[in-house]
Amino acid sequence: MRRLPALGAPFAAGLVLILLWEGLARLPGAEVLLAGPWDVALWLRENAGLMGRALAVTGAEAAAGFVLGNLAAVALALLAFALPRAERLIAALALLVFCLPLVATGPILRVLYGPGPGPQITLAALAVYYTTFVPLLVGLRAAPATWFDMVASYGRGHVAALIHVRLFAALPYLVAGLQIAAPAAFLGAMVGEFTGAERGMGVLTIRALRALDVEATWALATVAALVSIAVYAAIGRAGRRLLNAPPPVLLAPPSAARGPSPGRLLLRAGLAGAVALALWWGAMEAFDLNRFFAKRPGDVWAFLVTRPEAGAHRAELFGALGETLALAVPGYLAGLALGAALAVGLTLAPRAASLAMPVAVTLRAVPIVTTAPLIVLLMGRGPAGTIALVAVMIFFPVFVACLHGLARAPGQVLDVFDSYAAGPVQRLLHAQLPAMLPAFFASARMSLPAAMLAVTVVEWLATGRGVGALMALSASLSDYAMLWSAVVVVALATVAGHALLGAAEGRVLARYAGEQLR
Repeated sequence: MRRLPALGAPFAAGLVLILLWEGLARLPGAEVLLAGPWDVALWLRENAGLMGRALAVTGAEAAAGFVLGNLAAVALALLAFALPRAERLIAALALLVFCLPLVATGPILRVLYGPGPGPQITLAALAVYYTTFVPLLVGLRAAPATWFDMVASYGRGHVAALIHVRLFAALPYLVAGLQIAAPAAFLGAMVGEFTGAERGMGVLTIRALRALDVEATWALATVAALVSIAVYAAIGRAGRRLLNAPPPVLLAPPSAARGPSPGRLLLRAGLAGAVALALWWGAMEAFDLNRFFAKRPGDVWAFLVTRPEAGAHRAELFGALGETLALAVPGYLAGLALGAALAVGLTLAPRAASLAMPVAVTLRAVPIVTTAPLIVLLMGRGPAGTIALVAVMIFFPVFVACLHGLARAPGQVLDVFDSYAAGPVQRLLHAQLPAMLPAFFASARMSLPAAMLAVTVVEWLATGRGVGALMALSASLSDYAMLWSAVVVVALATVAGHALLGAAEGRVLARYAGEQLR
């Protein structure tokens, strides 16, 4: 009986959402854009077998990608801390791979893999591994210095500290990363199915969008959202069972350093770039892939720099990139502000969390590939619709990470504020916000590529502008030189934004979270 109040609020929020959804669907003219829950239920009843088979295919691909991607993230994080001198290089390469736009890598993977689920599983894994890798790096540092002193007093080294201290401290951040990864895996699998799969929910989505079948489109979006919500809730429940220990007090002194110098950042970027180029060229040559579709670094350099028509290629590519960044940057900033503000608001008003959380999870769980064309049709092809969709894509990982970060404020510290009769705002400003900062910056870093993914998907499916549309057109025309060049330029632009954010992060955390610089 004690669980009824806790369960009642989410059910009430869900009921309100359904009623609001049905009301909007019954407005005059709404039937061309929005199918209500009753219409969705009827479509699902009539097409239960078709939906069941498609869900089984996409669900299996997303699950495989989710497992493989998260295993890769854990392995990379452990390797980075086991080899501290290589940590920066590993993190840089992981970022570079995550910055590859799924819209462009999907067609390339389809050519490399051929028929089968390979591209879907790979894209699902690529969509999730960095969202777990970054929180893990933060969590592996979120341990009190006294714990490491104890390990050292027993004569144990770096590996023992990793196993006995850092892994325990990283568990809450791992749970947050897994929760953020759940919707991303499903989205990655559906994007992979867009590149030429024969079955799955992505294939049904393509058919529904081409036929302007609103009921089918919203039915697919609803099922995908429900699956993502169920996985999110299951991970959260498992995390609450595992994480019953209170957060430790972190007493690492503020660092005198203000983050890496610009020269050191450039040196790291150059080294990571050289390694990435070597791996790129080596993989193409090792598998003896045809140069027609498997371009090497030299081919991209010639296409953009040395050929007589390189100037026209650069103008076309960078012009499209400028249009994309003009929408991605404001959408990204709006998503950051919305996610952090919602997390802070729910911390100040915890009773509202049970009502707001289902809405937040639902908004992010709906795959952008199903709703982007409809939202753009509703709001027009101007910047408003694209910016709104990017913000929705960004706010969820920021919201979840900030909620976990706010919860990491140690109870002993909060008890001190209570003993002085401090109000909730003072507790928030002086204890909870500093505890949130590492998680906020981690989510901001992992959200940069997600912003580029969101805007390029919208351009690909709906607006027909920007670098997303250029990549889709290049893939359809088998213009692999432009496609690979777009991949490289988008990845480098995202990495540059990540470097700027990293510089700001280093300065802030040096003051408020010194343990992150250990």
